[in-house]
Amino acid sequence: MSTLRDLAEEHTALRPADIDHLHRIAGDWQLLSDLSFADLLLWVPVDGDGTFLCVAQVRPTTAPTAYLDDQVGRIVGGAEVAHLEVAHRQGRIWREGDPVWYGDVPARHEAIPVRLRTGDGEAGEVIAVVGRDTNLSTARTPSQLELNYLTTADDLAQMIADGTFPPPRHPGETTSAPRVGDGLVRLDANGKVTYASPNAQSAYRRLGYASHLVGEDLAKLHRRLAGDPLEGTDAGNAVLAALRGEAPPRREIDARGATMLTRALPLMPAGVPIGALVLVRDITEVRRRDRALITKDATIREIHHRVKNNLQTVAALLRLQARRVAMPEARVALEESVRRVASIALVHETLSMSSDEAVEFDGIVDRVASAATEVAATEVSVGMRRRGTFGVLPAEIATSLVMVLNELLLNAVEHGFPPADEEAAAPAPADALRPEAEVTAPRPEVVVTAHRARKQLHVSVTDNGRGLPEQFDAERGGNLGLQIVRALVTGELRGTIDLRNSADGGTEAAIVVPLARGTTDRLTGRAGPP
Repeated sequence: MSTLRDLAEEHTALRPADIDHLHRIAGDWQLLSDLSFADLLLWVPVDGDGTFLCVAQVRPTTAPTAYLDDQVGRIVGGAEVAHLEVAHRQGRIWREGDPVWYGDVPARHEAIPVRLRTGDGEAGEVIAVVGRDTNLSTARTPSQLELNYLTTADDLAQMIADGTFPPPRHPGETTSAPRVGDGLVRLDANGKVTYASPNAQSAYRRLGYASHLVGEDLAKLHRRLAGDPLEGTDAGNAVLAALRGEAPPRREIDARGATMLTRALPLMPAGVPIGALVLVRDITEVRRRDRALITKDATIREIHHRVKNNLQTVAALLRLQARRVAMPEARVALEESVRRVASIALVHETLSMSSDEAVEFDGIVDRVASAATEVAATEVSVGMRRRGTFGVLPAEIATSLVMVLNELLLNAVEHGFPPADEEAAAPAPADALRPEAEVTAPRPEVVVTAHRARKQLHVSVTDNGRGLPEQFDAERGGNLGLQIVRALVTGELRGTIDLRNSADGGTEAAIVVPLARGTTDRLTGRAGPP
């Protein structure tokens, strides 16, 4: 199904600012739908042919829908859109007419013109029409709650026609919560409560206010209830701002171990301030879970920090032991163990600074590569380069993969290039016998390449050295480091590894690792395997 913007751009001549305003309406009109007990359909006129296109639809959560089928994308004309044509042409809310039938469902039509105010604050031309269609099959005498809902809905509908609803969205506010069903309080022009829904009354009772809200000055009540005076002042000022016709950001009130989210909206039908609408929601349990998650995240980061410290301590002890060992073979083995432990500590150091169990792996690879060139026991100066990006990897993959790359990089640097004395003893190429020929040997280099494809991570470590020795057994040959690499790739990572001579000379280690369940590819925004 095409989006609102796609439909409007394809079928109408609306300006980008007009379409943005329609998006704001569609982002906030669940409030009006619930207060109206009605479906809302957003209709835009198709270029000059007397037809209208439905670009958005919302159903009420407080009443049965009038439409079982989705209406978005429908283009209608003739008598079926006569009420829309009146609202669009005359710029007024249309409420006349008899009920219409959709199958077995009787419905009442209303049409609300949509205006976008100009830069100087004047009401602009009508750019669209909101159809408000109410299912009449369950019609009955309305309760006090329903009457207050409908009265407030009419005020908001007039504000849509005036171009003053919805209010601008504040930075960081991505939802329309609280909703009508969470709790509704209506204020008069003086800020006194004229109606409070049962859910709103219950939310205030959790904060410690046991009396009935009707007649209370809500701004003063917020200041009295809040446990934090500054928080209470902000919540009270938000109510006063709404009474002045402003749309303040949402505020939270904490008192007696409970937390309530409030949203204050001005009521200004025909540009006349008549009061405010305050939506409230008890979010005590939500905040309790947030605090538990924050505590859990902090605990996990502390664990990673301590593991990193312990691994660094182990590495330091092994380094001290290596200095006291007389046998060269034993000293080399201990120094290799130091490097392996340090590479694991690097992952835990990164995790200790992260809020989740995933790491940006590119930085870790760069640090491991830099360390490999510094500590490798070789006289040859080898350059390191990374091509592509690993992206974000979960901890269980990152820990094993960093050890694999550490071993492969060290192996490439220490064994992939002949020592300087071997190069000097090697016979000169034929071209070097001709004085006019200039032969420049390529600079020793190791390249790490990474990319993702088909929910797999493809990694290669390639050098431009002397290649694998003759009769090398790629399955069973190699030193302890290569044996560790094979065990980690095929066991822990559930992947594959292929050691071979590269086409351009040198050695290539190609690794394919399936991405773990539930991981997210932040390069593409797509989820990993289900």
